Amino acid sequence: MKTLTRTGLAVTGALLALTAAGCGGTSKDTGQAAGSRDVQMDQALHDKLPQGIRDKGVIRFATDASYAPMESYGTDGRTIVGFEPDLAAALGGVLGVRVEMIAADFSSALDEANKGTYDGVLSSMTDTAEREAKADFLNYFSAGTSIVVQRGNPSGVSDLKDLCGQVVAVERSTVQEDLLERSQRACGTRRIKVGTFKTNADALLQLRTGRAVAVLNDYPPAAHLTTDQRTRAYYQLASTVQYEPGLYGLAVPKDHTALRDSLRDALDRLIRSGTYDELLNRWGLGAGALSASSINAAGGNSTTD
Repeated sequence: MKTLTRTGLAVTGALLALTAAGCGGTSKDTGQAAGSRDVQMDQALHDKLPQGIRDKGVIRFATDASYAPMESYGTDGRTIVGFEPDLAAALGGVLGVRVEMIAADFSSALDEANKGTYDGVLSSMTDTAEREAKADFLNYFSAGTSIVVQRGNPSGVSDLKDLCGQVVAVERSTVQEDLLERSQRACGTRRIKVGTFKTNADALLQLRTGRAVAVLNDYPPAAHLTTDQRTRAYYQLASTVQYEPGLYGLAVPKDHTALRDSLRDALDRLIRSGTYDELLNRWGLGAGALSASSINAAGGNSTTD
């Protein structure tokens, strides 16, 4: 995955109520979740939160708002909208605290969370064994990598092997960057020329302007690019293949186990109630749903329900 486009802008995931009566579903650009089930505070789960979080009444997650439909800026250019802001707000609703999504640099978000700048990272971050050395990952979604090309696919790319000898753009510090490095072994002397960029939007600009033949994205944002009316004229998928499917994880510093466990309990409640599925379906992401949460599934020491 992906990073910051406007430093310091925040969206507050309000103590959202997914109300069934009296209120219709909200627009996707409002930053509020819509659904037919109530998200009610669980006092017992609230009381299990770390005292510092209860005192502040807020949990702060770093995110890179350049990865629609997971997270991106709304029409006002400030509000962060998408499935993950909605999920964060629903988690906050269960726990009885406010949730803030803070625009941050994806490549340094884990380090900043460990410094205490954020309480965690919620930014379409794939759980990997390497990343688990820095944080614990609460797994909540499944996705693989897709190849995005210009509309019309002028370079005839259909597989990773077709990227040999070509220029490919990718966001820095993502699993896609690692995938391209592993793919070099099949290229011999015709190595892939990998350009890494601060944000996914920067990488896509390289593709749109013909300076790269492809961009690698997680499947949900890749598919979104090819169907959204604002971008579908410029991009298409090279194929329907998803490479190296993995699990997204909400990252929490390893010494914050009480917060991690509280968030997991809240996620489990959202899964059992059906709210989790409603939020996924609202953003067209039902194919990536998990039937149960897990922690650190990539490292081989996961815990599941």
